[in-house]
Amino acid sequence: MQKSQPRSACPINFALEIFGDKWTLLIVRDIVYAGKRTHGEFLKSDEHIATNILADRLARLECQGILTKAADPKDKRREIFSLTEEGLALIPLLLDLQSWSNVFGPAYIGRSATLEAALKKDREKVISEITDSVRHGGCIFANAEWFPPRMAQ
Repeated sequence: MQKSQPRSACPINFALEIFGDKWTLLIVRDIVYAGKRTHGEFLKSDEHIATNILADRLARLECQGILTKAADPKDKRREIFSLTEEGLALIPLLLDLQSWSNVFGPAYIGRSATLEAALKKDREKVISEITDSVRHGGCIFANAEWFPPRMAQ
């Protein structure tokens, strides 16, 4: 899959051409929040992405330099996806989308007041901690202070 020419030089358009569908950021979210790394793990997400759409989005994210894939050292038939530095740079965007939804979303939205408080207190420190954790295979839900185990499921 090749990178295509954007429709315009607008930076918002550029980002939307990569992330402007309903699945792409959910894949990134699953890596950051839940530590998902394989095709099968992504398929188990609540949103029920179709396998062909998932394969297309994973290939697109890899082509754009957001993800890398490698053979699973435990099972060479399985691929493990990881965020590149470019992909890790999306973590603040995900946190901003979460914060926006916490304020303007319906009452049933899962909220983490402790994560919101930590972001208000020292946003850069929290982003750095999350980024470092995800870079090394961790995820936000692993932090029980921000997401008690019942919320992370």
